[in-house]
Amino acid sequence: MISMTRHWGARVALVAALAAAGAASWAQDLKIGFVSTERILRDSNAAKAAQARLEQEFSKRERDLEALGNQLRQATEKLEKDAPTLSESQRSARQRQLAELERDFQRRRREFQEDLAQRRNEELQQVIERANRVIKQIAESEKYDLILQEAVYIAPKHDITDKVINGLNNAR
Repeated sequence: MISMTRHWGARVALVAALAAAGAASWAQDLKIGFVSTERILRDSNAAKAAQARLEQEFSKRERDLEALGNQLRQATEKLEKDAPTLSESQRSARQRQLAELERDFQRRRREFQEDLAQRRNEELQQVIERANRVIKQIAESEKYDLILQEAVYIAPKHDITDKVINGLNNAR
């Protein structure tokens, strides 16, 4: 029985050693790259152009929303200041107007945030799709076996983000 256990243990050790040797030679032939999606979305011309389009598209609504917020704040301050001199019916009417203005402001702000988030996602998706095409071109031309976009740690020598940004900036 002891003899069988020793032979089995020796076989397991031999298989493990062969597997480790095979993995080591496989890893030496493997060409890996890493791309930081965050940097692409921050530093590429395509991402900056997308951000500029969003700002242009939503700047008027944002200014209108700020103006409505200021109007709401001023109306609240005026009610607080005037409250002691107002009759109960006047105070109640102004509170209703203020509540209606507050609801309108909250609704517009929510719609603005939802519309902006949707458009931002659409714009960023386009940038990511373009970046993925550039990544595939780099992978094929430079013979990468694996390119990662998310990692806990990556050695700087594997980071090809600058190549991707340059390729994206130069692509038409």
